[in-house]
Parts: sequence; C-alpha cells; structure tokens
Amino acid sequence: MAPIDPKKFGKVAVLMGGWAAEREVSLKSGAAVLAAMQQRGIDAHGIDVQRDTVLGELQQGDYDRVFNILHGPGGEDGVIQGVLEVLGVPYTGSGVMASALAMDKLRTKQLLEGIGLPTPNYMVLDEDTDYEYVAANLGLPVMVKPAQQGSSIGMSKVERVENLHSAWQAAAQFEGAVIAEQWIEGKEYTVAILGDEVLPAIRLETPRTFYDYEAKYVSNDTRYICPCGLPAEQEAQLQRLALSTFQALGAKGWGRVDLFIDKQDRPWIIELNTLPGMTDHSLVPMAAKAKGIAFDELVVRILQQTLTNKGSRN
Repeated sequence: MAPIDPKKFGKVAVLMGGWAAEREVSLKSGAAVLAAMQQRGIDAHGIDVQRDTVLGELQQGDYDRVFNILHGPGGEDGVIQGVLEVLGVPYTGSGVMASALAMDKLRTKQLLEGIGLPTPNYMVLDEDTDYEYVAANLGLPVMVKPAQQGSSIGMSKVERVENLHSAWQAAAQFEGAVIAEQWIEGKEYTVAILGDEVLPAIRLETPRTFYDYEAKYVSNDTRYICPCGLPAEQEAQLQRLALSTFQALGAKGWGRVDLFIDKQDRPWIIELNTLPGMTDHSLVPMAAKAKGIAFDELVVRILQQTLTNKGSRN
C-alpha cells in the first residue's frame, strides 16, 4: 500500500475512554493509537469521551474524521456511530447496524444460527429460569455471560447447577440479556480482519479457567501462538469462517472474530468484536505484526479506510 501524505487526513479525533466498564482498556488503546498517529505526522487529538461533553467537543473541534477506539456500550454498540452519522464525520470501523448487532451476543448468535453458521448452543437466563432444565439441555459446564459486555466482563464458567443462579446475578448487573452458553472443550483462536484482508490466526492459551479480563489485559502468563499451529487448510477454513461472520453481520473496516475448535476438530464461532483492543496485550496488533504490518502502519491502514467510506455504513 503506497504511503499517504498525513495532511490528507486533516484533523483527526481519537475517541477513547467512554462510560462503559471497559473504560480503562479504551484509554490504553486510545493512547497507543494517538501516539502512533502523531508519530506518523498526523494531526491527531485525543478526546476522553463523556456523555455530556462529547457532542460539543466534536462540533467545536472541526474534525475531518474520527478514529473510534471506544470499547463497550456507548462506543461499540452503534450509539457513537449514530452521532457521527448525524454530524457527517467519517469514522473508522463498522456502522450503526453492525455495531449494535455485534455488541449484542444474543442477537449475534440468533443471526448466525439463522444463516447456518456454527455457534455453541445457548439459553437465555432470567430470575425465573429453571436451572435444572438449563443443565439438562446444555450440559455442564456452561459459560454464563452478559449479552452486551466485552472483555469477558461479568462472565463465569459454571460447573454445578447450584452455582447457576449466582452466575446469573453477577451477569445481570449489566444491561441487556444474560445467556448460558454451551462450554466448548477445545482450543481457542482469534482471527483479525483488516479491510478485505484476513490476518493470520492466533491460538490463545491461559492457565486460568478461561480467557478472562485478567488473562487479556493483566496477566503475563497468557500465551499467544502465531503461527497458530493448524495445518494450512484448517487455518484457511477458520479464516473463511471468520470472514463469513464479519460479512454476515455487516461489519466494515476492521474487527476480530473469536472461535473455538473442539476435540472433534469442529469450529465454533463465539463472537465478533467490531472495536478490538489496541493495547500492548491486544490481538489485532499481534496478528498484523505476524503479517509484517507494524503497529503505526496498522493504525494508518485503519484510518485510511475513512478516505473512501462516504455516507452511511448501514
């Protein structure tokens, strides 16, 4: 890809922070993205997004485009995308519809089921749920998770029926539905997508019960294996499945699909992240590096997509 004159981007706002539970992760991602842009000579400015000030800052700042690196509700679910659509400011990543769909794990699974893509079985939990019925249908263990959070926030692995209620209570603290998802015994992978390009798969290994918040952002004993160790054809199949998921949800620009391969070598789609992390522990930069793309180049490639994305992305 030919280098672009940094002046072509004009004045760029980097949206970070926000009010979701993933605020601290977003601030780290935003700081890394902002530094990379400034290093490349781009006129980039960080905005720590707050509900009561963000609209005014965007209107008064006279920005030519936005690099959105907000994580979680408010920034990843179509809300800020809708604001930017109204303002007519080009922005990185997916539009309103894809962002809203992908942020909601329940709706994502329903869509994937509807078009025949493999995703683990699940049930919606509420205060009246018969947990014996859940265990009989899904088996144990299961993963209980809030449908509208990222970074494994509010998630827990449940191995005993009597623990399902407390797991539901922990997940129900967050907005949206709570689901119990069939536990897939196997190996975990993630596949990043940059524009129309599918990056190398990464295998994740953690000594923890699962790849939780601690394993993602704090622990140094998580292993990231790339090349992932799969035979070439099997990795290509995983990449095709990730791209099909990305396209089915209407995602644009960049993202990351998380998957498992079970002990029978069957792939399972877990979720699509439309605004993955960009911290020193993050997976998209790792996959890009394996492809020979440095972090600052990755940031510029994502931003470059705003030069051709005009109008609504829905």
